[in-house]
Amino acid sequence: MIPGTFVLLWSTGFIGAKMGAPYADPMVFLSWRFALVLPLLLAISLVTHPKWPVNATQIAHCVITGVMIHGCYLGATFWAVDRGMPAGATAIVVGLQPVFSTLAAALLLGEKIQTKHWAGLAIGGTGLALVLVPKLGLAGSGIEPVNIAAVFFGVLSISIGTVYQKRFVPQTDHLAGTFWQYIGALLVTVPLSLTESWTVVWSGEFIFALAWLTLVLSIGAITLLMILIRQGAVSEVASLFYLVPVAASVESYLLFGERLSLVQICGMALVICAVLIIRRRSQPVQQPV
Repeated sequence: MIPGTFVLLWSTGFIGAKMGAPYADPMVFLSWRFALVLPLLLAISLVTHPKWPVNATQIAHCVITGVMIHGCYLGATFWAVDRGMPAGATAIVVGLQPVFSTLAAALLLGEKIQTKHWAGLAIGGTGLALVLVPKLGLAGSGIEPVNIAAVFFGVLSISIGTVYQKRFVPQTDHLAGTFWQYIGALLVTVPLSLTESWTVVWSGEFIFALAWLTLVLSIGAITLLMILIRQGAVSEVASLFYLVPVAASVESYLLFGERLSLVQICGMALVICAVLIIRRRSQPVQQPV
């Protein structure tokens, strides 16, 4: 049951962003989330006794990773969702992250790009066009060039961040590294939140969304991911990530009435095919929501 539970929980990150958007500005929302995660991670560390980074260089690498993976990625996607970008469409764009990671690894780590990588990029690009173009610029759709650009910036950030993590912090304890990553995330969201209103409507929906993202996503889903990897199910975890956009689209339809046309569903299928093609040559990466 763990793999199915993981997909369900991970996909709800986009739903949580959509649910909390009406009650707080995006950077304020994320700042609350990151700030609440830190004491929880410290409390867990009192029980698990992780090996903490021993020097400033290791800490700095973790912080930089957090700036890109949590701060820039989540900041950009939450900002787009707050401006009306559909949660399902956002998840589909983010679903191409393995493709971008492969290209980033080629540029930054010198890894060779295979023909299948270019084929995956072409197929995924076609799929994205089918998902986004039919509603591009339509009133009330939220699929606007600036929102799409923001999500792509977020995907680029997490792609570079995962390559950076692979290069500089491969041996750091997961719990300890995550703690410092959230410190880095706050370095992004807190300054940006100063341009927003810190007025928060503490409604039941907002409290639920904040608690869900903090406890279930930042703690629960990460714990399930660690269990899956520890059990040696790395290849299975890769496939699970590719199911997230599908689950998020279904959830968005049920909760918010977000609909996909037949053409858009075909586009989503192409995106899934693209990341499966890329997976044959690359390793899975963590996708925080």
